Amino acid sequence: MSTESTEDRILRVLEDDAQASYAQIAERADVSKPTVRKYIDRLEDEGVIVGYTAEIDPKKLSSQSIALVGMDVASEQYVEATRALKELDDVETLYTCSGDHMLMAEVRAPDGDALGDVISDEILTIDGVTAAHPSFLQERLK
Repeated sequence: MSTESTEDRILRVLEDDAQASYAQIAERADVSKPTVRKYIDRLEDEGVIVGYTAEIDPKKLSSQSIALVGMDVASEQYVEATRALKELDDVETLYTCSGDHMLMAEVRAPDGDALGDVISDEILTIDGVTAAHPSFLQERLK
């Protein structure tokens, strides 16, 4: 038996395959199906599991460009700026982070030009956003 906790084993399986059935999770995590159900219900209730997603290979998307955008935000306008960023339809995910930028966003648009427009016309016009540095995703390696 692994020294990894039951919760961690279940979460690891879900991270590897968000579509795994309770039976598959139980088998891979070495627990019973009722245990899986109990842990998943609790983790969802506690907000640990916030959703289930499909992983997309950006190179295979013919109708969409994806960029990770590092953003700098004026500290006195941080709360208002993050609220405004969360409202943008083209911002798929938004993270606080350490490192070069205060925020990182996954931004999606039909093509590179549209993505540039989102950055210049939407993101950079939000009060408090002082800089946006995009990195366009090209090929998923893992």
